[in-house]
Amino acid sequence: MIQVNDRSYRPREKAIVGICLDGCAQAYLDEAAAQMPNLRAIIKRGVHGQVNTAIPSFTNPNNVAIITGVPPAVNGIPGNFYYDLDAEAEVMMNDPRFLRAPTILAAFHQAGQQVAAITTKDKLRLLLAHGWQGINFSVEKAHEAALPSHGIADVLDLVGRKNPGIYDPEASVYCIEAGARLLECYDLDLLYLSTTDFVQHKWAPGEPEANAFYARLDRFIGALDAQDIILGITADHGMNAKTNADGAPKVQFIETQLVAAGIAEARVILPITDPYVVHHGALGSYATVYLDDA
Repeated sequence: MIQVNDRSYRPREKAIVGICLDGCAQAYLDEAAAQMPNLRAIIKRGVHGQVNTAIPSFTNPNNVAIITGVPPAVNGIPGNFYYDLDAEAEVMMNDPRFLRAPTILAAFHQAGQQVAAITTKDKLRLLLAHGWQGINFSVEKAHEAALPSHGIADVLDLVGRKNPGIYDPEASVYCIEAGARLLECYDLDLLYLSTTDFVQHKWAPGEPEANAFYARLDRFIGALDAQDIILGITADHGMNAKTNADGAPKVQFIETQLVAAGIAEARVILPITDPYVVHHGALGSYATVYLDDA
């Protein structure tokens, strides 16, 4: 057994593959079910259910909760972005120095298991790869992968095509496709794959573009599943509309409201904030408010 964060994990004879489908609300799978025969087959012979996400329900907190097995209060990652009171600065939480708990990936590596991780957004790579050495790269910067820093070179040759841009629906498809190719070419014990939610932020469940995207994902989920693995698929969070019926942003300007209420010295931080502004424009349903002690 491998012990990490007061939990026990048992290595298996088969490769273990975990997939985080970013922003994959159940409605997307329901609407695209007819176009996802591989996922339907996996669900039929396996287990399917819904669970609560970690709060705040954003990419960094939930990916780190998945790879540590503990919530943000323990692992130290409560958002994509936070306010450092000591430095009086707004800071992106992409640096492993913020981690307060070891990862399952690192624990498996230290136990002699062969571990690999592929993320679509590069912002996650350093968090996922902390504490272990092996194959780790992002789709976003797959063309820059080098053996000393990423454990692999020539990713584009491995996959057989160039990596798409981060604002391309194919970016997430490429992540799963690359995972399938890795399993074919390397003797891995544990593989973690994390997509991005560009499609979900842009198209609602059932829209043609969303269904086409999930059909593409299903093709390579099938390619993974065909390799006789233990496969787990989850989401990091769901998805809600960020605009009103007329297309106008559904926004509440909290600092403005606080000032109007006579609270002038307040700082509002939106932990959803990250460098990928096309995805969500920092529109999220969770905010932290910092007030002066006085």
